[in-house]
Amino acid sequence: MNQEEILKLLDEKKIEYTLVHHKPVFTIDEMNEVDVPNKDRIAKNLFLRDDKKRSYYLVSIEETKRADLKALRTLLSSRPLSFASEDDLVYILSLKKGEVTPFGLLNDKEHKAVFILDSYFEGGIIGIHPNDNTATVFL
Repeated sequence: MNQEEILKLLDEKKIEYTLVHHKPVFTIDEMNEVDVPNKDRIAKNLFLRDDKKRSYYLVSIEETKRADLKALRTLLSSRPLSFASEDDLVYILSLKKGEVTPFGLLNDKEHKAVFILDSYFEGGIIGIHPNDNTATVFL
């Protein structure tokens, strides 16, 4: 799904959101340089895989947190974790580097990726790209 399709889906489901356009950003550090509201609610999104490429995880964490892959491995009872390749990102989520977002799961036709959301975002606003790194959706 592209940005237009995602926004249409949100509208159809009557999910309230705010869309903010900005220059393309590829990292959370670049995102911090952009003038957007609710910066403390923007998620850092990581696409991970196990060492056998059998399990994939899309992890959304609070932007100042550092991902502890060993702790996450233990929590998930997983094999050793590392960042998925750009090829995996394109094949599974139909996204490019710098566009990782939970909305990418809408493109995961084979349901290969498991979504993990930091408890920081429970019950509050989250800011994520709508499969396009030139905008952020707050919902």
